[in-house]
Amino acid sequence: MQENKQEKSLVKRNISLYLSSKGITPYEFYKESGTTRGILGQNNGISEDNISRFLAYAPDVNVGWLLTGEGNMLKSESDTHELVSSTEQPSSSNEGAPYYDVEFQGGFTDSFNDQTIYPDRHIYIPGFERVQVWCNISGHSMEPRIGHQDIIGLRQCLVQDIQFGKIYAVVLKTKRTVKILRKSNNPQMLRYVPINDKEFDEQEFPITDIINIFEVLGGVAKFF
Repeated sequence: MQENKQEKSLVKRNISLYLSSKGITPYEFYKESGTTRGILGQNNGISEDNISRFLAYAPDVNVGWLLTGEGNMLKSESDTHELVSSTEQPSSSNEGAPYYDVEFQGGFTDSFNDQTIYPDRHIYIPGFERVQVWCNISGHSMEPRIGHQDIIGLRQCLVQDIQFGKIYAVVLKTKRTVKILRKSNNPQMLRYVPINDKEFDEQEFPITDIINIFEVLGGVAKFF
């Protein structure tokens, strides 16, 4: 009887090609991205969660190539700026970072990762040159520092970049939240601490639940 062996998925093969081209070992990739350890060596498919973790780890990869093997492995410069329409594209750094009129807890990551969605406008605030993208926040857990319907400036980072005591916007498997991150007594967990602790409780979630993470560089009241 002929053995029926399941083949490794195209996406896994392409992830391995990308890592090889960058000189990144699978161990380094698993450790830095939070992707399931050993998954690239298994002859089966790959979950959407692990694909999301890879895309967060490798923002320069061409998603079309990853999924189909067609086209270039890496995004071209035009792809990188595809979120900005030709009439809105900044002519200088003083025109600021793109603003998406969506809430982080709602559709922000969908807009941020979808290259067909244009930003509503650009926002430039002196002192916030490191901001990559602006979006809205809802809720009262970070008041008075960040208010309901304020605009927050975000910069994408990695789990190993976390500086405890700072505010981060985190995409978890089950929710999206903006909180102060602190160490837990359990090294596999992180504490998510609200500023408004009179109305909101501190929570803990596994580090492996993090799909994407952004440093919150500042917040401003909505002025338009």
